[in-house]
Amino acid sequence: METNAQESESRKAAGKRFAESLTMPSPLPAADPGRLESFFDRNTTGPGIWKWRHYFPIYERHFGRFAGNGPRVMEIGVYSGGSLRMWRDYFGPGAQIYGLDIEPACLAYEDSGTTVFIGDQADRSFLRKLIAETPDGFDIVIDDGGHHAHQQITAFEELFPHLRPGGVYLCEDIHRSTHHFWDYLSGLSGELHEMAERSYDFPANPVQTTVASVAIYPFVAVVEKRSSGLDRLEAPKHGAEWL
Repeated sequence: METNAQESESRKAAGKRFAESLTMPSPLPAADPGRLESFFDRNTTGPGIWKWRHYFPIYERHFGRFAGNGPRVMEIGVYSGGSLRMWRDYFGPGAQIYGLDIEPACLAYEDSGTTVFIGDQADRSFLRKLIAETPDGFDIVIDDGGHHAHQQITAFEELFPHLRPGGVYLCEDIHRSTHHFWDYLSGLSGELHEMAERSYDFPANPVQTTVASVAIYPFVAVVEKRSSGLDRLEAPKHGAEWL
């Protein structure tokens, strides 16, 4: 009889075998570029932007509802500053844009609507000071920083609670299935599926109360925060006739 750990590994292996058996589908029609990809393609001079092209539809899917609504946006990893300009163009003049980078030269990208913090995303003390200086929280956090699991995990644990209700935390460049941020995310998202034994009405756990969804894309994970409360998980029966 397999233990739970052995069965879990067996199921993972079965999933990998199925993935390896899949064949390439017939080519799909190319999607029209959205606003972000169009901005990227126009950005041939000035501050640089370096993004995987398949990220743009992901951004549009999860960030679209914030465009034009004055969101508070934090990007970890300013680099050459071009993406700060892209977010400003996309979210509109009412947005407050924040950047975080370890390179002091990135302060050059500050302006009246953009604040840049200099520090290490893996430094909890620094992040807590940043949180204290942004008491209104963030609607969106984009982690395009150091890309190492310990950096991503530390930043997530400190900044996800600082998201406002309905906020979005997007972590990108999680390359390869062996990246340990995937292991971390598996442990977190697994709590969404926990339930009381033999019960169809029970209190939600802290993850179910806080996290609305976890979405996974090539190299990208998106964790959305709930915009309204969820105190209990219940499955009532309605109707009078049952087999």
